[in-house]
Amino acid sequence: MTEMNGNAGRTGKTVGYGNETHDVVVVGGGAAGLSAALVLGRARRRTLVVDAGEPRNAPSSHMQGYLSRDGMSPADFLAAGREEIARYGVELVRDRVTDVTRDEDFTVVLDGGRVVRARRLVVATGLKDELPAVPGVAERFGRDVLHCPFCHGWEVRDEPFGVLASSAMSVHQALMVSQWSKDVTFFLHTVAEEELSDQDLRRLAAAGVDVVPGEVAEVLVEDDRLTGVRLADGSTHARSVLYVGPRPVPQTSLLERLGAEMNETPFGTYPVVDATGLTTVPGVWAAGNAIGFAEQVVHAASGGYRAAAAIVGDLLMTDLDAAVTG
Repeated sequence: MTEMNGNAGRTGKTVGYGNETHDVVVVGGGAAGLSAALVLGRARRRTLVVDAGEPRNAPSSHMQGYLSRDGMSPADFLAAGREEIARYGVELVRDRVTDVTRDEDFTVVLDGGRVVRARRLVVATGLKDELPAVPGVAERFGRDVLHCPFCHGWEVRDEPFGVLASSAMSVHQALMVSQWSKDVTFFLHTVAEEELSDQDLRRLAAAGVDVVPGEVAEVLVEDDRLTGVRLADGSTHARSVLYVGPRPVPQTSLLERLGAEMNETPFGTYPVVDATGLTTVPGVWAAGNAIGFAEQVVHAASGGYRAAAAIVGDLLMTDLDAAVTG
C-alpha cells in the first residue's frame, strides 16, 4: 500500500515490504521502458528500471523518423533518456529479470540476486532479430544490410538495392523499397518462383524489380563496403545495399510465465493488450516491440507513455478506494 497521508500517493513511498518495494518495476531500458519510467518518475511514483542492455537497434548508427530526434544515434538517445529519468529519482540497474511471480503484488527476481516487490509491472523487453544464415549478413546488419526502408531508405536512396527473400511475403519488402530506388533486384534465395502469385509477379514487373532465382551463398565486401552478392552457382550481382527480412523473436517469456493471453501472428507471438498496453494479467502492462514487430522507436516511446499514464491513474484510484473502505 502507498501511504495516504502528507504527500499521499505522490511521493511514491511504499511500506509493507521495506526498501525493496516499488510502485512500478519496468523490465527493459529501451525507448518504451525509459519513456514509461520518465512519466512515472514525474508522477512521483517509486520506479525501478531493470535494463539488460540489449536494445534491438544497437547495430544501427542512427535512427530516423522521430520528430526532433531524426538522425540521432540510438546510443545517444538512450543515454539522454537515462539522464532524464535520473532527474526524477528513478533508479536504473543493469541486470536481467529471471523470474516474476504474482500474489497480492509482484516479486521480481534479478539475475544478480536482488529481489524486489512491485505493485505494477511494465514489460518492455523488446525482441531479437534472427538474421538469415548467409555469410556476411550479420556482420553488415545495420550498415548496408538493412531491413526497414523507413529507418534507412533515405540514406541509401537511388543506390542499387538487393532484397533477399526469406518467404513469399518478402515480395512486399521488394515492392516497398522500390520507393527509394528504381534499381532493385529481388533474390529469391530459398523461395521457389512458383511460390509467387501471378499478382506478385505483375506488381514486381510494374515496379521495375528484377527477379533472380537461385540461392545466395554470401555477400561480397570490399574496403568495408558491400559490393554485391554471390549465388550458389558462382554468379555475382553488384549491389551496394541488401535488404533482408529477419525472423522476429519476441522476448515475452516473463509475460507467458505470468499467464498473459498471447496472440500468434506471422511475425511472432505477442501479448493481447488494450489501448494502454494493459495485458490480460491485472497490473501488468507491455510496450514497445514486446507487443509487436513494427513498433519503431517513436511508437515505443508513445506506448511507454500511455502505459505509465494508465498506471498512475490505476494506482491512485486503488489507493483512494483502499482509504475509503479502510
